[in-house]
Amino acid sequence: MNREDLDHEGLLFADGFDEAIIGVAERIGMEPVVAYDTNKIIEILARDMTEDEAVEYFEFNILGAYMGERTPIYIS
Repeated sequence: MNREDLDHEGLLFADGFDEAIIGVAERIGMEPVVAYDTNKIIEILARDMTEDEAVEYFEFNILGAYMGERTPIYIS
């Protein structure tokens, strides 16, 4: 799945990780957000670094990045 497959306006994306998109998550009273597969993101990152570095990078730079109410969620 990639961002073109998602039919929602205003979604925020983690750049470079379209192949890790699972879909759109929705909760009552909240705007829809993009849902990503955590393990797939780490696999993508590990193409250019060690797995430990990929996990650390993910946790600090991606999981730890708040972009407002539409911040994507990461599912493991």
